[in-house]
Amino acid sequence: MRVAVGSDHAGYELKKRALEWLTIRGVEVLDLGPVEYDAKDDYPDFARAVAESVGSGGADLGLLVCSTGVGSCIAANKVPQVRAALCHDSFSARMSREHNDANVLCLGANIVGPSLAREIVEAWLSGDFSGEKRHRRRVAKIAEMEMLLRPKQ
Repeated sequence: MRVAVGSDHAGYELKKRALEWLTIRGVEVLDLGPVEYDAKDDYPDFARAVAESVGSGGADLGLLVCSTGVGSCIAANKVPQVRAALCHDSFSARMSREHNDANVLCLGANIVGPSLAREIVEAWLSGDFSGEKRHRRRVAKIAEMEMLLRPKQ
């Protein structure tokens, strides 16, 4: 499994910890930045990089960290084929994978501490899409909306 990871300045320290956890777990990590703390690092830039990596198949999953997780989640969900979920607890994280086939996890570094963040990441990674008919139907409706609402080029 390959996971693309990114953060803004507010999520930088938690992102570094997440990289360690993923590596220890044996996950192939694609660190899309930032590589050092810079207060000018904006979440849309890193959310786009991670989401495009997932949406294009360059990574299987993505992990984004910003101050609340909200901005990264909004930005990531603009990318086709991305289903980003903002999770502040392990139950939501697991359900986002099992029911919604979420492929990007967003965390708020100012909302969850490192210990809870690790639990959330573990729960999210251990979940798989159930493939149940009702969940496939719902995810297909999301994909249909994405296609219908995408601007014509």
